[in-house]
Amino acid sequence: MFGTGTKKMLNMLILDILKEYSDSEHRLLQQDIIDLLESNYGIGCERRAVKNNIVSLREMGYDIAEKKGYYLRTREFTDAELRMLIDGVFTSKAITDKEAHQLVKKLEKHSNKYFKAHVSHIHTTSSGKNTENQYVMDSIAAIDTAISKGKKIAFTYLQYGIDFRLHPKRSMKYVVSPYQMFSHRGRYYLVGNCPEYDNISHFRLDRITDVEILKENRKPMKAVKGLENGLNISEYIAEHVYMYTGDSIHVKLRTNENLMDALVDSFETGFRVSYGEDDNIIASLKCNPDAFFYWAMQYGQNIEVLEPESMRDRIRQASLEIHKKYI
Repeated sequence: MFGTGTKKMLNMLILDILKEYSDSEHRLLQQDIIDLLESNYGIGCERRAVKNNIVSLREMGYDIAEKKGYYLRTREFTDAELRMLIDGVFTSKAITDKEAHQLVKKLEKHSNKYFKAHVSHIHTTSSGKNTENQYVMDSIAAIDTAISKGKKIAFTYLQYGIDFRLHPKRSMKYVVSPYQMFSHRGRYYLVGNCPEYDNISHFRLDRITDVEILKENRKPMKAVKGLENGLNISEYIAEHVYMYTGDSIHVKLRTNENLMDALVDSFETGFRVSYGEDDNIIASLKCNPDAFFYWAMQYGQNIEVLEPESMRDRIRQASLEIHKKYI
C-alpha cells in the first residue's frame, strides 16, 4: 500500500504500468489502468486523471500510443536487442552461472511481462559455466577505475591445477599497466604491459583476483612496443587468433575459396587475397606466429603455407612428429 503522496506520483505509476503490461499487441484501456493502479498500488483513480497523466507523460517525452488502448511504443531496448544482450551474457565464459542469471534479471527489467515470459526458461537453465573465480565483477570494476585514473594495478593470476580448481600461478602478484579490456570468443581479456617487458601482454579477466590499484602511474602507451599509435582492438584480435602474446609475422598461404569463411572468422577482413593457379587463392596476412601455427595445424589438409620458410619448417616438423605417433 502506498502513502498519501502517491497521487502526486500518479504519472510515474501509470508509466510503470505501461512499461510492465503494454506493447503493440497488449493495449490497455483506461479502465485497465485504473484496475492495475488499484490492484498493484492500492489507489483509486478517475478516467480523466488517467488521460491527463498520459498527456503529461507525452509532454515529458515518453512515446505513448493511443489506438484501441494505450501502450508504450518505444523503449530503451527493443526485444530483439534485449535478446542479443541476454544471449551475450549467457554465453560469456568470463562470469559464473550465478552472475549471468543476475545480469539477465536486470536486463529483463527493461521490457515487459510478456518478454519475461518468453525468456523464463533461462532462469531454470544452467549456462554450463564452471569458473570458480567469484570476483570477476569486482576485478572489472577495479581495473576500469585504474584505467580511468591512469594507474598501475597488482593482482593475483590464477590457473587450474590437476584437481580442477583454481590456484595462484605464482606467489608474487603481477604488476601491470592496464590499457583496455575486451571480449573475444566468449572470454574477457585485459591488455596491458608488465614492467619487466617492453611489449604487450594480455590476461584473462576470469583468472584475475585480488586487484589492487597502485599509486604509481602506468607506463605511457607510446612507450610500449606495439602501442606506439594506440590500440586497435579489431586488428589486435585478428593477429592474435588464440590470444598468444608476442610480435606478429607476415604469412602467405595457398588454399581454395571454400576456406574463405574460416579465414574471415579467424582474421576478420584484415588480409589480402589474390587468385592463384587451378582455382586456388593466395591469402596474405599478419598474425602472431604461435597463433598461426595452431590455426594452420587445424586446417592443415586444406592449406599450404608458402611464407615464411620458418613457419613451413615448423609445420613440417610437427607433421612428421604427429605422423610417427600413428605409424
